[in-house]
Amino acid sequence: MPRSAALEKKSSFKTWKMLIGSKWVSSQHSKTRTLLNPATGRVLAEVYEADKTDVNLAVENAKRAFEDGRWSKKSPGERALALLRLADKIEQNLKPLATLEMQNVGKPIKLAQDGDIPFAVDNLRFFGAAARFLEGRSSQEYATGYASVIQREPVGVVGLIAPWNYPFMMAVWKAAPALAAGNTVVLKPSEWTPLTTLELGRLALEAGIPEGVLNIVTGGEETGVSLTQHPDVRMISFTGDTETGKKIMTQTAPTLKKCHMELGGKAPFIVFEDADLEAAVQGAVVGAFVNTGQDCTAATRFYVQQPVLKKFLEAFVKKVSQIRVGDPSHLQTDMGPLVSEEQRQRVEGFVKRALKEGAKALFGGNRPREFESGFFFQPTVLAEAKQSSEIVQKEVFGPVVVVLPFKDEPQAIQLGNDVSYGLAASLWTRDVQRAQRVSSALQFGTVWINDHLPLTSEMPHGGFKQSGFGKDLSLYALEEYTQIKHVMTETTGSVRKGWHYTVYGEP
Repeated sequence: MPRSAALEKKSSFKTWKMLIGSKWVSSQHSKTRTLLNPATGRVLAEVYEADKTDVNLAVENAKRAFEDGRWSKKSPGERALALLRLADKIEQNLKPLATLEMQNVGKPIKLAQDGDIPFAVDNLRFFGAAARFLEGRSSQEYATGYASVIQREPVGVVGLIAPWNYPFMMAVWKAAPALAAGNTVVLKPSEWTPLTTLELGRLALEAGIPEGVLNIVTGGEETGVSLTQHPDVRMISFTGDTETGKKIMTQTAPTLKKCHMELGGKAPFIVFEDADLEAAVQGAVVGAFVNTGQDCTAATRFYVQQPVLKKFLEAFVKKVSQIRVGDPSHLQTDMGPLVSEEQRQRVEGFVKRALKEGAKALFGGNRPREFESGFFFQPTVLAEAKQSSEIVQKEVFGPVVVVLPFKDEPQAIQLGNDVSYGLAASLWTRDVQRAQRVSSALQFGTVWINDHLPLTSEMPHGGFKQSGFGKDLSLYALEEYTQIKHVMTETTGSVRKGWHYTVYGEP
């Protein structure tokens, strides 16, 4: 990434090393990537770019750590204790982690310090406890003379690829269940936002996670491909856009890796005429513009029943106009910049094409003039787009929503489901029977009724359709990072079994 016009001196920022085994190392070729602060456009740090040799070394360390049992053969209680210690370490370092996340991602400090990092702590504590609960199934004799037992075992070396929008939190969402199940890990954060993930590695070592159990490599596509294609990596867990997920599945196919995919979303936000409009409008602003709209569960398609459309729009646009866009280090800031200039240009392109195709901007649609630097974009509300248009069908991943009318319940369901994604949706109504009908009919992995966004460590999160497969959070996530073994024990002690004659000898 090119340096900013300010051209800060080399000595004014840090070059971050990777964690392989228990050592902090540079890449074999010493190539680096420059990271910019999204709020200023200035140089924040440099990180090393791992190549195939670096990834091979990380996988080698993870494989050795798995096979010698330093982690996989620890008791569930021992693994749990280490994860709980790590949670404590994170909590003790909450403020510096939140500040670093804010600087690297551009997200408001209040979201990082009161949302992302505390959720990561809670998630680690949940999986620390869940490590002691992972169980197989003992069973009776299904075949006479044989007892069957089901065991859940770790997969082995797991490659984790985390996204740039919630770098620390989603690194934990992946690493916590993978480690709780007894796997060893090679974790690749996004090339844009790796800093807090590297700090996670430092804290893991301090918490007593053994050498080689958690390895962190930084870099872009070359690093990712080296990980997804490595023959000793038995599973890939990826969070990111759908097209990249498809590429990764192609890369893993030759070695038949287990895959866990949490991909893109295009969440509908359906408001029925009997809804509490004040609550719906409040929920709409929060659900749409969280993290500058860079959230795969963000509300992006608003369907409002025709009798209340005008009233909803007036109140919604008024609320949007009150969003405080600015310096993410200020506690009063509601919305910071996009993560990069590349992402801003992508979002801007979606808006320009939508307007050209006939959509109307009710608010925003441009770069705010008050910021001379940084990757800011206005919160944007569009209307009068066609259901088949790009702005309705494709994931923008920015602070852009489109509002459309619907006539009745069947049409609301049809429009809500009319995308290739299936990650999350919400509906707003006072009618409990309608809420049950519509939530059942919506083809999404999470459906909220009279709210949008909240998740909890105890309940699963994951998509339908082209939003992927597999679950984050909950005991279901713990199971994702295991494989099932059937152990069958002969119980009679007889030499010749009743069925042997079908292969050898007489009855």
